[in-house]
Amino acid sequence: MVTDIARFLPRAELNRLFEALAADGRRVIGPTVVDDAIVYDQLTSPADLPVGWTADSAPATYRLRATGRDRAFDYAVGVTSWKRFNHPPIVPLTRGRRDGDRVAVESVLPVAPRSAYLGVRACELAALTIQNRAMRAGPLGDADHAARDEAALVVAVECATAADTCFCTSMGTGPEVTGGADIVLSELDDGFVVRTSSESGARLVDGLDLQPAESPQTDRAAAQVAAVRESIGDPVPTEGLPERLRAALDHPRWAEVAERCLACANCTLVCPTCFCTSVSVASDLTGTEATTERAWDSCFSLGFGRVAGEANFRPRVRDRYRQWLTHKFSTWWDQFGSSGCVGCGRCIAWCPVGIDVREELLAIAPAGAPSGPIPWPPSPLAGRAPAPLAVVAPAEHVTVRVADLGAETADTVTLRLATTDPTLLAARPGQFVMVELPGFAVPPVSISRMRPTGLDLTIRSVGPATAALTSLAIGAELSLRGPLGRGWPIAAAFGRDVVIVAGGIGLAPLRPLIDAILADRPRFGAVRIYLGARSPRDRLFVPEMAALAGRADVEVAEIVDRAGPEWLGRVGIVTQLFDRAAWDGSRATAFMCGPERMMQASATTFERLGVRTDSTWLTLERNMACGVGTCGHCQLGPFFVCRDGPVFSLAELGTAFGREGL
Repeated sequence: MVTDIARFLPRAELNRLFEALAADGRRVIGPTVVDDAIVYDQLTSPADLPVGWTADSAPATYRLRATGRDRAFDYAVGVTSWKRFNHPPIVPLTRGRRDGDRVAVESVLPVAPRSAYLGVRACELAALTIQNRAMRAGPLGDADHAARDEAALVVAVECATAADTCFCTSMGTGPEVTGGADIVLSELDDGFVVRTSSESGARLVDGLDLQPAESPQTDRAAAQVAAVRESIGDPVPTEGLPERLRAALDHPRWAEVAERCLACANCTLVCPTCFCTSVSVASDLTGTEATTERAWDSCFSLGFGRVAGEANFRPRVRDRYRQWLTHKFSTWWDQFGSSGCVGCGRCIAWCPVGIDVREELLAIAPAGAPSGPIPWPPSPLAGRAPAPLAVVAPAEHVTVRVADLGAETADTVTLRLATTDPTLLAARPGQFVMVELPGFAVPPVSISRMRPTGLDLTIRSVGPATAALTSLAIGAELSLRGPLGRGWPIAAAFGRDVVIVAGGIGLAPLRPLIDAILADRPRFGAVRIYLGARSPRDRLFVPEMAALAGRADVEVAEIVDRAGPEWLGRVGIVTQLFDRAAWDGSRATAFMCGPERMMQASATTFERLGVRTDSTWLTLERNMACGVGTCGHCQLGPFFVCRDGPVFSLAELGTAFGREGL
């Protein structure tokens, strides 16, 4: 039973705590000195602790210093964070085998050793909670992270000293430990005041048979943490900070800080809450056996915002710095209901050019600055308490077979896949799947048709993985994970006119929408389809679209960007098909997919024609590397495209859609 009675562990008997943790089957992870720095690593006894050491930190500065005292926790935070253990730098994801046309892919089940995290500070407790919330969000969550979290017992230590880089007081995360730990220690010169906050922590401490702490001991413990709070002060005014940052997306300071920023990613690597990752693929020399692994990455990496076959949506350092800072202090609220920063100060100390996040926040979004209109609607998550978390199973991989295929263009093929899997067969128009061939990257692919016995994927070859997929023969197998994402809101168009605009390969995710509308044609008003392509040879589903054009109840118009004398149709951009339309946009629901610039131009034309932004829907095709919102690649302002989309209304996106570098 959890008790509020504080007990006292003499310093000379600290080894009893280590022995109790070992008897509970736990490896002890805690602070130790390695290479002139205090890091978190596996410990065997109190002798491994950094007794007599502290660390001084400032912008671009970290120095170990002897204190001449016997204290083991006389420092602020370690160089590394607990993220290394509950969200390791490398995690195996899948094992696959490819034998001719046969394919088998399975998830690697998580292995989570029973651990005890010793020496966790209040800000780090908050970081564990924040990252836990992030990694368990979305349709599946991250099974490895959940398993490691469940297997860890947390022994916190209240701060008795602060570094010059600390600002936990501003972020509301410390220095007092108010929750989130199983056991809480307050270090005094002669020992430790011990409190418990969970049943497992209470059972372990009860086994130590400690004497109650005396009032002078608990008073000294409270006084020293209060002194730490006083020394830190309140360096970052956070009231209204998310709104102030949203209003400052075009602030000139972003360009100024980019002149100093090296985009080295140190800040994200030492951050205890950053969770961005990328997936690497390895195979044997024959290509038979293959594995995928998840590894830490950073939104500062140039390739992190690269889209297959297209440009990078964050090409400049200023874009990437803005993404990082606004995510931490603004859009994290939209996604997870809290800030993404805990004020540990690691990013300040380990920035090689000394960029101080506190200084940048005060320059870009100072207290009292007008918030102005925000670029997207307020999040319903803001201020909401996190929902109870549960361990989730890894996503299931389903093997499907290529039943037929058809070449659409010189570089685009439709695979007609056969499956009896009920989850895949229940896919909705607008959803996508993650497609895996062992030995290749795992791309997201929109479903281009649902069938009673399978589904179609229309794939354009733009890299090694999609080239391999478009080269498959009838009878070949591949592995799918899904369906994923939010589909087209077909019911929102009941009783209304429908306008569909597709550019190039963008027709593929719109095709199931067209199928659904035609299958229930009486429920819709006029149906108008506008198709654009780079050239006549780049048009998709040509016979189908020609058949649609022959129907009396559907209007189809086509245009190409460029053509030779063999093309007798219109030449230009797709908006020229409807920019002078006479139909009443207020009666219409619009759906579109294609290059973002095409959709931006179409959105402008729709607005002029009277189509409401909450009746204009589009699907985005950012780099959805994980498909479930845990890798960070597809973030657009407050949204993860894979988790919150890929289908959005213009009203939901606000001016986040089309904003350069976002």
